[in-house]
This record gives sequence, C-alpha cells and structure tokens, in this order.
Amino acid sequence: MTPTFRHAVLAGTILSAPLSAGLFAAPAQAQKAVALDEISVTSPSPIQATKPVAAPAAPLQTGILPVATNTFSPVTVVTQDQIARDQPRTLGDALFDRPGISSTTYAPGAASRPIIRGLDNARVRIQENGIVNGGVSDLGEDHAVPVNPLVADRIEVIRGPATLRYGSGAIGGVVSADNNRVPTFIPANGVQGQVTTGFSSVDNGRLGAATVDAGGDGIAVHADGFRTANDSYAIPGGIQRNSYNESQGGAVGISAIGDRGFVGISFSHYDAIYAIPGGTAEQDRTRLTPNQDRVLSRGEYRPLDGPFEVIRYWAGYSVYRHNEVGIGEDGIEGVQAIFKNREAEGRLELQHVPVETPFGVLTGALGFQSDRRVINTQLESFLPKTESRANAVYLFEELELRPGTRLQAAGRYEVDRLSSTAAQFPTDFTPVDGLDPLQYARTRRFAPKSASIGALQDLPFGFVASLNGSYVERGPTGYELFSQGPHDATATFEIGNPDLKKERARTVEASIRRAEGPLRLDATGYYTRYTGFIYRNFTGLACDDDFASCGSGTENRQVVYQQQNATFYGAEIIGQYDVLPVGNGFAGIEAQFDFVRAQFDNGTNVPRIPPYRLGGGVYLRADGWFARVNLLHAFDHQATALFETPTPGYDDLRAELSYTKLVDPTVYGASAITLGVQGRNLLDADIRNSTSFKKDEILLPGRNVRLFLTARF
Repeated sequence: MTPTFRHAVLAGTILSAPLSAGLFAAPAQAQKAVALDEISVTSPSPIQATKPVAAPAAPLQTGILPVATNTFSPVTVVTQDQIARDQPRTLGDALFDRPGISSTTYAPGAASRPIIRGLDNARVRIQENGIVNGGVSDLGEDHAVPVNPLVADRIEVIRGPATLRYGSGAIGGVVSADNNRVPTFIPANGVQGQVTTGFSSVDNGRLGAATVDAGGDGIAVHADGFRTANDSYAIPGGIQRNSYNESQGGAVGISAIGDRGFVGISFSHYDAIYAIPGGTAEQDRTRLTPNQDRVLSRGEYRPLDGPFEVIRYWAGYSVYRHNEVGIGEDGIEGVQAIFKNREAEGRLELQHVPVETPFGVLTGALGFQSDRRVINTQLESFLPKTESRANAVYLFEELELRPGTRLQAAGRYEVDRLSSTAAQFPTDFTPVDGLDPLQYARTRRFAPKSASIGALQDLPFGFVASLNGSYVERGPTGYELFSQGPHDATATFEIGNPDLKKERARTVEASIRRAEGPLRLDATGYYTRYTGFIYRNFTGLACDDDFASCGSGTENRQVVYQQQNATFYGAEIIGQYDVLPVGNGFAGIEAQFDFVRAQFDNGTNVPRIPPYRLGGGVYLRADGWFARVNLLHAFDHQATALFETPTPGYDDLRAELSYTKLVDPTVYGASAITLGVQGRNLLDADIRNSTSFKKDEILLPGRNVRLFLTARF
C-alpha cells in the first residue's frame, strides 16, 4: 500500500503518518487536502525530501465543505485558508455556522465553546495537537478556551466512533486545533511562514498573527505569536455593553528529525482579558483574566522491522488560572472568584504492520492513554478542590475485504477516579432553617467501556457510503458530582449529585459523501439513545451567594445536575455544485441544512438545543479571485425545556470578496498575498442563539465588515 502524505506549499522534508481510512490515523492526516495551500503527494517511504510544489490552479472547494470521504465518521475541516479569511478569535466563532455545530456564545469573540449535535461541555473534548487544551471551559460557558485559531493550520471536528481514540469525555465529539508548534517538517527553502492581520467594523477589532517554520541538518524550529483586541460590539440600535476583549500569546518549538522518525517539544503561553455582557454580569462589570502555560511533546518512530509499523506518542502538561473580577456584594470591585487547573495527559499508539488474512488486509493500532487533572477554586466558586485521574487502553482494527469495501471495529476500556468534597442537599433543594448541607470527603470510581463497528463502501460516480454503530459509556465529571455553590459570571447556583451513575449512549449513524468532481456532498443522519443522560436542570428557584438564601434570593438561578433517559436524532447535509467554468476555476451554488431533536423519556425537551438551520448561496473561485454570497436562516426554536423561553429565528446574510496573488519572494519577501473584505449579518438582524444561557440577555454582533490581509512566505 502506498502511503499518502499532506504537506504545505514550499514544505520540504516531511514527517507524517500515512493517510488512512482507519480511526488509528491522526485526524489531520485522514483528510484529502484540497485547499489552496495544501496538496497531496504520494511517496514510497514515510519520510522524504520534496521540492516546492505550486498550488493548484483551480481550487475545488470554497472552504466550508468537509472533504474526507475515506473516513467512517463525519469530519468537519476548517482549512488554514478559511481561517485566514474568517479570522475567528475563538473555536466557537470558527465553527458556529458549520452543519451540526453551534457554540455557546456566552461572551461572543471571547468565551464561545463549540456545541456538537446539541452536546457540549463534558461531552465535547477540545484539544490542540492531540492533547487536551487544559483550561476550565467545560466548567462554565463563561470560561474561555485557551486556544487561538489564528495560529492553527487547520481545525477539525470529529464525530462518531472515531472519538473512542480520545476518551469518554469525547462522547459528543472532538474539536482539534492542529498546528506545527512541535515541528514535523523542515521547509524546502529553510524557512516559511505566514502573517495575517485584519480589522472588523462591528467592534473596532484589531488583530495580528504570525507563524514561522525554519530548519536544516535534521533540526526544525517553530515560532508563532498573536494579539487581538476589540471594543464592545455593536448590535442593531446600540452597543452590547461590557463585551470587550483582548488576547495575546505565542509558542516556540524544536524537533530533531531523522530518517526513521522525529521527537520534539514546544512551550506556549496564552493570556487574555474579556468582559461578560448581559444581566448581572454586565451591571457588575464582570471580566475574566485567563492565562495558561503549556508544554507539549510528541514524536514518531518507524522501525525497520518487527510487529509495529509506527510508534507514536503525545504528552502535555498545562497550568491554567483565571480570576473573575467585578463588583461584589459589598459594592467594592475586586476578584470575586479564582479558578486553577493543572492537567497532564499522555498517549502512546502502536500501529502494527498490515496483516494478510484470508478475508483481506488487516490494519490497526493499540493505544494507551493516561491523564490527571486537579481543579482548585477559591472565593465565590462552586467547586471544591477536585482531583481526577483516568487510564485507558483502546484498540482499532480495520479489514479491507476488497478494494472499496472496508470493515472496522474499535474498543476502549477506561478507569476513572474522582476525589473531592461532596455535599448532601435536601431532596427539594430548599434550605432548612438552622441546617447547612452536610459536607464529607468522597471518592467515586468508574470503568467506562465503549465499542463500535462500521462499514464503508465505495459507490459509483465517486460516492462513498458508511454505516456505523457504537456503544459508549461516560463517567460523570468532577463538577457534575461535586458542585455546590454560586458561579458569579453565569449567575447560577450549581448543585452537583455525588451519586450520579455512568451515562450510556447507543448510536446508529449513516453517511454518504462525495468530495471530488463538480458535485460535492456530505450527508449524515444519526440516532442516539441515552441511558442516564446527565444535564443541568433549572429548578425554578433563585439564590444569592449561599444555600440558605435559595428560594428567597434573586441573583443566581439554581441549577441541579440530574439524570434522565433521552433520545437525540438529527441530520447534517452540505453540498456544492460547480455550475460554470470561469477562467481556471468555477462558479457554483451551495446549500446546507442541519437539525437536532432531543427529548427526555417523559416527553419534555432537553434544554439549550440548536435550531433547525437552512442555508445556501453562490460562489466564484478562479484566477486568484474568491467571491461568495450566502444566506443562513435559523428557524424559530420552540422545542423548549421547562423554564426555557422560545428563541426567534434569524437570517444571517454573508458576503466575501478576496484576491490572492502569487509574487516573487525575492522582491516582495512573500510568495503569496491575499487581500479581502468579508461581511457578516449584513441585514443587521437581531440574532439570538438558542444554545446560550445568555440568549434572553444579549444579541450577537450586528452588521460587520471585516478587512483582512495575509502574506505567505
């Protein structure tokens, strides 16, 4: 089997895993490269030096369509080209309008975590270069993800059975930001990089980011940096007060690259300040100040012989802290809460050599994963110090029965241990005079087991069909078990349940895809049955800063973690068709549709579910020009949970025009320059996000025009 590799224009020595339909391959390597700045090459060996290759003259995609047809599960890809044009400041911003994906938009442009098929927080894993991001964004929607998309080479969202590779915390999906902070190649000319900058009108937003890769003689180095800043953003008829934010950070990395593998390490830093708009948080001028230091190492070795074809590892350690600053009960401004998180994770994968069987070629990998997390909070915080440990083993095997027909099976066994201080609240969650909730030390242990099986079949005319079934278990998280107090920024009083049981999900998923030719299509339907679905239930009571005030307080909504059986089903469809050839490219049309329906067994609705969405438009991409006009319509969301209000629909009209010119680097210092303008919410519509806790308090940004400039060298 000839391995296939992905590399950037002007990339030289390449070190990468073979492209594979198997789940054991890294997600970034399981895609067909179709963006302007990426191509696919074939090589007889895993590591080789290549000459610079020009970008294809006629790009095939507009940058919004998932491009992987050889995977068993749907994978949404945001390319570096698309990131440079959209200039998102959060992962939620980068993915908000992709089919099947929404975001929390708690603090737009600052704290906006992706939501996948109506699932978020504990069920969506966010990682960078294969290692968990190490923040506390899963503890509350007001917490930022300490990952900046501006320095990412690509962002991927993996759903379905492929998530078994990463843990029970990925039951809903994995959001992976991939970059070259640990270098994996040496540029052909010794150095390459990218610089991007932009300005947005809706918030006076300014940003800049740069990445540089260099090397020679078996040593590769990387450096990147970014800075963003914006004022409070405009909404129809006014300003969304207390919505400003700033962020900055960067990384350095070094790797040793040899004939059979590489090993590298990087250090990165992130810090920001952002305000929380709407409600009490706006009145108290609440703002958060996250910062993180992170060390990441990864490597790969390809033995000359033996049972293993590739041995890979990933390891990371991060230290995170943020203060929640605002006006307290005493009327004095200061630090109201402190969140700290120390997290370490390591993963080792052993990919065995292909095995010839009577039924076909068997490929696969055995993996081991271990992580430890310590969360420590102070002042008006809802979670006592909590330590979590997890160890797991997983196995993926794929059998190619004949060309075009593949079967796959995967399994994972995990052991979780969580220790903290539990609290015993009254069953009706109302205080009893003279009695405080009993607190006691508690340790919970879980052993989640998961398995999946799938089939993939090539069809005529370039279509590929897949069918998957999976059974996944998830142990409760520390905050679902042990929460017991006020969360100032979200205006909630959170109560965990130390007796929660494992959550179980049974899923059937079917897809059909086509990624080549004038018609490109990705359509997926799924059905998931949850046993013991864990959710935050709003009891209808309000509290102040202690449990004794619940029922008579006014500041915080009381939410309780509970379990109930639930059913989720939905579909995601996106397609593009090149209608007319124009120059060396095409003019075409595009369309998308997605929905998710989620109900408990008692007939009530799961809270904060995305609306049905339908969109479409036209595009032109030729001779260096890219133009697009697209309208995304979100329908009214009426399937509300108890105490949840309906959300009106909206129309988001978007347009873009950009031009990319290849230039002589000896003259201009760059090999390609892109200049463009992009408009969002051009109708200046009132946009409320039904998945947000803040939907009744804030609007998303109004009409916005963004100018952007990117230079590659």
